[in-house]
Amino acid sequence: MIHPHTELRFINDDIGFGVFATQFIPAGAITFVKDHLDVNIGLKKYQKLTPLEKEIVDKYSYIEKNGNRVVSWDHGKYVNHCCSPNTINTGYGFEIAIRDIQASEEMTDDYGLFNVDYPMTVNCGKEGCRRTVRASDLDRYSEVWDQRIKEAMRKLSNTEQPLFFLLSETTKRELSRFKKDGTYRSVSSLRYQPGSLSSILESTGDAFTGLISSTQSMATDAR
Repeated sequence: MIHPHTELRFINDDIGFGVFATQFIPAGAITFVKDHLDVNIGLKKYQKLTPLEKEIVDKYSYIEKNGNRVVSWDHGKYVNHCCSPNTINTGYGFEIAIRDIQASEEMTDDYGLFNVDYPMTVNCGKEGCRRTVRASDLDRYSEVWDQRIKEAMRKLSNTEQPLFFLLSETTKRELSRFKKDGTYRSVSSLRYQPGSLSSILESTGDAFTGLISSTQSMATDAR
């Protein structure tokens, strides 16, 4: 689920849609949490899709460490990439604002954390734009991303958290431990590991019903 203080807006014909803050969102706010309504597509199901269905899934999904493709049920799937994002994925199953996001500012994240399975050409317009996003970015930039996440997570308990109720009890305990002694789960834990036990088990079960019918009309929109 995406942060409630956001909305979907059309940007232009080249980019399509994006997600924008409807009011101020402070650094340290949890901006996205995977929930039970999100659609999980395992590897076996994905391989059986038609070319059109794969095109839709590829455009709107991200890949978890077990190989599942996840499509957000709400407008979270329209958050665009930026090499200097204001939110970032974490090793805890949520995304977090790493700096203050002003009202009407676009919410962005870095696709390098989403196990992209092909070199993705990008042009975010920011200084230092990488031009291409690769799966190897997780290894190359994990230390930088971890540092930014840790700084944001130190503000968690002092920030309004409308999505906190979606966190699992295990995640809540891990966050409490981080606050207490600094124990931290790196974004490197997000890397897809083909052939691992979890990827084999998880890829055999997925939920695909209703995805195509609900998203086909948006197939030309940007994620």
